[in-house]
Amino acid sequence: MAKTKIAIYHNPRCSKSRQTLALVREAGHEPEIIEYLQDPPDAKTIASLLRKLGLSPQELIRAKEHRALGLPATDDPVDLIARMAAHPEIIERPIVVAGRQARLGRPPEQVKEILP
Repeated sequence: MAKTKIAIYHNPRCSKSRQTLALVREAGHEPEIIEYLQDPPDAKTIASLLRKLGLSPQELIRAKEHRALGLPATDDPVDLIARMAAHPEIIERPIVVAGRQARLGRPPEQVKEILP
């Protein structure tokens, strides 16, 4: 049986992201680490992550950071995904992807649901 590929969209400055990475490693996995602030996902990747997470774009936005950028409020999912691609700092973190599933590491223990 093929081993499930695990990836984490990680911000090393975020304590929850560091805790989630440690939890994945403690479970015996060495994930691909994607520092999304340096290597931002494009809109297609964000849309795929949202499907795997089962979340709406609004649920993946960090409201405080969104407001700090002075971006106008919107409920348009296409616009919100484009904003996340252009401003990765507004993406909620960390996101762990295992195969066709993903979980937001808030709290970090949530990612255990998808680890093989």
